[in-house]
Amino acid sequence: MVWIGSSGRGEAPALPYTPVLLSSQHLLLFLLFVGPFNCFASYSRATELFYSLNEGLPAGVLIGSLARDLRLPTAGSQQAASLQPPLSFTLASHGLGGQYVQLDNRSGELHTSAVEIDREALCVESSGATIFGGSASVSSSSPSPESCLLLLDVLVLPQEYFRLVKVKIAIRDVNDNAPHFPVPHIRLWVPENAPVNTRLAIEHPALDPDMGTNGVQTYRLRDNYGVFTLDVEENENGERTPYLIVMGALDRETQDEYVTVIVAEDGGTPPLVGSATLTIGISDINDNCPQFNDSQLNVTLYGNSSLGTHVATVHAVDMDLGSNAQITYSYSQKVPQPSRDLFHLNESTGAITLSSKVDGDTPRLHRLIILGNGPGCIPAVITVLVTIIKVMMRPPEVVPRFIANEVEGVVYLKELEPINTPIAFFTIKDPDEKYKVSCYLDGDGPFRLSPYKPYNNEYLLETTKPLDFETQQLYEISVVAWNSEGFHVKKVVKVQVLDDNDNSPVFSEQLIELSIEENNVPNAFLTKLHATDADSGERGQVSYFLGPDAPSYFALDKTTGVLTVSTQLDREEKEKYRYTVKAVDSGFPPRESIATVTITVLDKNDNSPRFINKDFSFFVPENFPGFGEIGVISVTDADAGQNGWVALSVLNGSDIFVIDTGKGVLRAKVSLDREQQSSYVLWIEAVDGGDPALSSTAKITILLLDINDNPPLVLFPQSNMSYLLVLPSTLPGSPITEVYAVDKDTGMNAVIAYSIIGRRGPRPESFRIDPKTGNITLEESLMQNDYGLYRLLVKVSDHGYPEPLHSTVMVNLFVNDTVSNESYIESLLRKEPDISVEEKQPQISIEPTHKKMESASCMPTLVALSIISLGSIALVTGMGIYICLRKGKKHHRADENLEVQIPLNGRINLHMLEKKPVEISNI
Repeated sequence: MVWIGSSGRGEAPALPYTPVLLSSQHLLLFLLFVGPFNCFASYSRATELFYSLNEGLPAGVLIGSLARDLRLPTAGSQQAASLQPPLSFTLASHGLGGQYVQLDNRSGELHTSAVEIDREALCVESSGATIFGGSASVSSSSPSPESCLLLLDVLVLPQEYFRLVKVKIAIRDVNDNAPHFPVPHIRLWVPENAPVNTRLAIEHPALDPDMGTNGVQTYRLRDNYGVFTLDVEENENGERTPYLIVMGALDRETQDEYVTVIVAEDGGTPPLVGSATLTIGISDINDNCPQFNDSQLNVTLYGNSSLGTHVATVHAVDMDLGSNAQITYSYSQKVPQPSRDLFHLNESTGAITLSSKVDGDTPRLHRLIILGNGPGCIPAVITVLVTIIKVMMRPPEVVPRFIANEVEGVVYLKELEPINTPIAFFTIKDPDEKYKVSCYLDGDGPFRLSPYKPYNNEYLLETTKPLDFETQQLYEISVVAWNSEGFHVKKVVKVQVLDDNDNSPVFSEQLIELSIEENNVPNAFLTKLHATDADSGERGQVSYFLGPDAPSYFALDKTTGVLTVSTQLDREEKEKYRYTVKAVDSGFPPRESIATVTITVLDKNDNSPRFINKDFSFFVPENFPGFGEIGVISVTDADAGQNGWVALSVLNGSDIFVIDTGKGVLRAKVSLDREQQSSYVLWIEAVDGGDPALSSTAKITILLLDINDNPPLVLFPQSNMSYLLVLPSTLPGSPITEVYAVDKDTGMNAVIAYSIIGRRGPRPESFRIDPKTGNITLEESLMQNDYGLYRLLVKVSDHGYPEPLHSTVMVNLFVNDTVSNESYIESLLRKEPDISVEEKQPQISIEPTHKKMESASCMPTLVALSIISLGSIALVTGMGIYICLRKGKKHHRADENLEVQIPLNGRINLHMLEKKPVEISNI
């Protein structure tokens, strides 16, 4: 599309314009540029041309013809050819805009260049800036808000046509960009008490660099769960913002999150879409209160219980989250103060413990009403009934005396201590000395409590087997004493096992099998080794080291165990690596263990298929049978697996040639004829199985070797029924006519020799033929008796190997002064000639030779002439008898289909006849 400004043609109602005038600065530049031209005449010739085209067009697309649109003489016209100097068009400056166009200096045609025009890159509407590049610029400021203009200044020379042309090219937007969200994951919070039709703006709306209807138009949810929908609002700037609308009731306690996909779609044809994950979180409100599972809890407590004894724990549940679910516990005001003093209630955990000693005045029943308090809620209520059982006797006493190292009730033993290591003595007695007291050991562990004889009520605590720190570090056992009345007393003893460096580090795997793709980035992460040491402290701290067989480009972090490779690996160079790694602890002496690392370098499609040769040549005889093997194309690919699988295909000539993908055998679908085409140039493409696939090409030249499969084709004479009038006055040695033939073969297969193998006429030996040229000449002067029809059977033979091919043609010569009765001559031609065929092979010299004629004796010549004379007499006699017989049967041949004749009336120059090929049967 083109619009022209002043002195132009066409009109553009949507793009008003006025003639462009030059500023003073531009005026000075043009004075310096045009030199001797009439500058003042140039100012009045300022012109504007408007064109438009789509973005993203390939190179060579015609934008417009400046010469045609300016009504100047166009290239190739008579007016343009007479211009001296010729008309020329030049960009005033090759700036930013000039790189996108190609201007033909002679024709003035403006084409797109190899630099593709991207409207979104050139004209950023949000910036509103014009980017200048000399006299060429890109502008998005006019003529409409959505226009993107490419501005060019073109000078037209010579002086008589000189003008400055302002070319404005409007770049039309195409839908070449899909909408995309700035973030892949969008999260939106909705309170669970949000009413229906609540609207929430979705941050990070989709972006689309395209303009107008090609930009983002609609949004939709892939799954709305029946409670959400989307709406779109457009502001004054045309920006569309999606809004999430609540369509149903929400309950966080039922479902606290909805995950769906938001899809943005533009208005292009076809439309393009973009998507992002939308997570809708339901925020909590305080719509639930604490609740107890039970309304009452019954507890029994002995009167001799010690302070801090756990009585009971109450627990309430609130379905809300965070601060809305915080519960505190407190006594109701109905709980009397003595009960509050006797039992302590933890307001956070709800645990009830004994805080005062039970004496004889303490009530035996306590009713504890406990409240579960939540923010903004009515408290939940639970009642705890505590019954105190009165005890009248004093409990037995357990007195320990530790042998092993003991600190605050904890005994410390090394794991290497032998069996039967003593720990402590225990004295068991009844303070009232009224009851018999017994004791036993309660708890699991390699310990034994036995009476220590000969003393009464003395017991020894000792080990029964070696302790292992790695199996168990802490034991908690109890020495329990009870009297005959069934009253129990428990003394708790804790045994802490001390560690020793008796364990080596242990790898999680003894064989660590790894894999990594080749062409990895330097310092690529391979794995993190992990070894454990059951020992504690420094004895259990593990350090990692590479074994001596590890290549230098592998690195192992001593502390973290991270294994990396510092260089790129190449599978084609080495596919497997195997070396050892060590894990060493920090004990004294240190202990270590060894693991084996195997690394398999995975193949990456980084090698293109390689042909053994870039050019292949095959020589094939023509008429080679279809699907016969022409040759084998060898190709390799250094990659492995699917990446190394190679498929071969014919890029051109696939209608004739086919290639076996697996074996690389090139075949022709049909038999090849050298006369139709003597050689073929094919391009074979090898494509591997990688993703993306790599390919390479090779040139295949197939040369067809000629075989003698075409007999000579006689082009003249065109028919066996044509004849030529020969005047009796023709001088000996004069050319009469010629036989002209061609052979489609080449070389010796196309060398043609001419010979007369049959003659008939009054004196048929009067004519001879040149074996090389096919020219027929008169040998002897014609006499009165020589008048009549001469028929010469000419054999046209090639020199093919292994067997020459030939064709024949009948040359008819009518010796007479005039042709007075053409029908008579034609009747003679229709008769089958009675000609005996001479099997004399024509002899021609392929290469010119210069040999002296050898003298021969006259006797052989005389003998030969005699034989020829006798043969001629017999031939004439036979021909006469044959002609008589043919005349008697003339009425039987009236309905025969005759070949086309070429009657020669008067004197006709035979060489003026058009030489056309005719079908002549082979003999």
